[in-house]
Amino acid sequence: MTRMKRTLGPAWPFVCFLLLNLLLLSLSRLGLALWQAERVTDTGGWAHLLLQGLRVDVSTLSWLFGVPMVFTMLLAHGHALGRGWLWLMRVWLVAGSVLLLFMELATPAFIETYDLRPNRLFVEYLIYPKEVFGMLLQGHLVALLVVGLVLPLATWGFWRVSARVCRDLSYPRLYWRPVLMVLVLAIGLLGGRSSLGHRGLNPALVAFSTDPLVNSLVLNSAYSVGFAVKQLGKEENASALYGKMDEEALLATLREASGRPASDFVSATLPTLTRNQASFRGKPKNLVIILEESLGARFVGSLGGKPLTPNLDRLAQQGWMFDQLYATGTRSVRGIEAVISGFTPTPARAVVKLDKSQTGFFTIAQLLRQQHYSTSFIYGGEGHFDNMASFFLGNGFEKIIDQRDYTQPEFVGSWGVSDEDLFNRAHQEFEYLSKSEQPFFGLVFSSSNHDPFEFPDNRIELYEQPKQTRNNAAKYADYALGRFFEQAQQSDYWQDTLFLVVADHDSRVYGPELVPVKNFRVPGLILGQGIAPQRDTRLVSQIDLAPTLLSLMGIDSDNPMLGRDLTRLPADAPGRVMMQFDKNFALLDGEQVVVLQPEKEALGFSYSFDTQQLSPAPIDPALLQTAKAYALWGSMAYNRGLYRLPEPEQALAQAPVATTRAE
Repeated sequence: MTRMKRTLGPAWPFVCFLLLNLLLLSLSRLGLALWQAERVTDTGGWAHLLLQGLRVDVSTLSWLFGVPMVFTMLLAHGHALGRGWLWLMRVWLVAGSVLLLFMELATPAFIETYDLRPNRLFVEYLIYPKEVFGMLLQGHLVALLVVGLVLPLATWGFWRVSARVCRDLSYPRLYWRPVLMVLVLAIGLLGGRSSLGHRGLNPALVAFSTDPLVNSLVLNSAYSVGFAVKQLGKEENASALYGKMDEEALLATLREASGRPASDFVSATLPTLTRNQASFRGKPKNLVIILEESLGARFVGSLGGKPLTPNLDRLAQQGWMFDQLYATGTRSVRGIEAVISGFTPTPARAVVKLDKSQTGFFTIAQLLRQQHYSTSFIYGGEGHFDNMASFFLGNGFEKIIDQRDYTQPEFVGSWGVSDEDLFNRAHQEFEYLSKSEQPFFGLVFSSSNHDPFEFPDNRIELYEQPKQTRNNAAKYADYALGRFFEQAQQSDYWQDTLFLVVADHDSRVYGPELVPVKNFRVPGLILGQGIAPQRDTRLVSQIDLAPTLLSLMGIDSDNPMLGRDLTRLPADAPGRVMMQFDKNFALLDGEQVVVLQPEKEALGFSYSFDTQQLSPAPIDPALLQTAKAYALWGSMAYNRGLYRLPEPEQALAQAPVATTRAE
């Protein structure tokens, strides 16, 4: 050991910490794999997971320690400057090691929530410390305590080790140092890239199974988050992941998939702008959209789920209930994107959070503002969360009501006031607007059904013990929803208002499939005066809701939405849904499924609605073409500013349909 230490000289501390961290990361991966042993075994991937995981760890440590090691070969010495640099080197080694350990300690709680290693969401949530710390304190206290106990001890231990390995180092002669710098740099770059090919190591290169969690276990959490941060700056472009497609063919495919005649497409500059005539021809109605947080179909009794939603089940008998409605993603902002804008999902962040969509991006609020509607977003938490307030105010919403606007709320939790407070305030707002004869559109976004599942006492008969569970929170959310509709149905605005109740996404999307289809199914219900009770068994996407609502409201418009007006489709018309799960895009059409993966061949499956399972199947070339067109359109439309209403002079040139309100 002494001889090796003398040979390696100032590189010795780095080699020691490299081996130490390789051991820690490998043990962490092995522990996580044993925790998920059934899923790892089903993929037959134990050897791949551990060996390729070692490759990822070497790459991570090469990037983390390579740069300071290069400078150490030049600067480390026994003189004052060299001793100062050695101290900084120790700080770097310890801080880097603590960071790696912290990410691994945080991983089990993240997997429990998202069924993946920490990724982009981990970074995005860091800018909301109040909400996140409250959630951790209430829902993940054990994990918080473990991290709080282990990290200080680990920091002390790493510092002791660094002192030991940095003691009595030998230093190369001055003329050898540039040579050693170049050698270390070359080795570090080779280790970091982990490939001699055109592209270096990336998650797609080591992915091997159809189970996203198992693929993520191959990585380490620091690498997973680091790669996500790197992508944030440029955002994922779908064509870079799924392959390019001729633009003319893409647009032709989208138009054919819409099932609409070419004459409905009315703009040469906005490819998806269509002319739409409402099916309802009376006085245009008000609109209220209630976006329920994390209420997947598995919590809804009338959809075959747990008996947690007696009020929603009762209301389902009074309105238009969708039996096979599917969310486009797994985040609230993705649900907002689909329901409010009718925008197709992309592998990038939802448009709610992207720079180019903060103004001039199509939403139904923007369209209704042109019809002189009052438009508002009503939320129980802080409106800035997930950049919602900025996006809404820049795209048609004139008023934001959030946690600051509630006086003496009955209950306040980590994510804001309770759903009861939220709905009471919404009811007051709608009554006021109704009395002032101001047509209105309100987006009401609930939050009580969110980890750590805090809600008032003595409101519901608990489904299970202890109180703060996912199931109990879902039951409370239904209780608050039922109370709101009791008020609304007795109000003056009921007869003039159309209501949509829909979930943004399921509470936890997980499973061994590339896209766990069953966890994208959510409830959707349209209610209001004149809406006939019916159960709709067609496949419906969240992007179909906005066009359908405008039609039921009596609003004629030219708009860029690709969703379908369900009032104008035959009852037996086949549907299609699209789902984005991390970087995987799926199109479900009938029982056929196409899944697009980053930098890999598309895969075909058959989906059983009875067993809710995917089984491999040949790909229909036409369906693959359609899936690719849908997947690429969102990135293209966002980057080129194609998803918007026409400018006033363009609208006049296109002679839009009449949109005046009937008297």
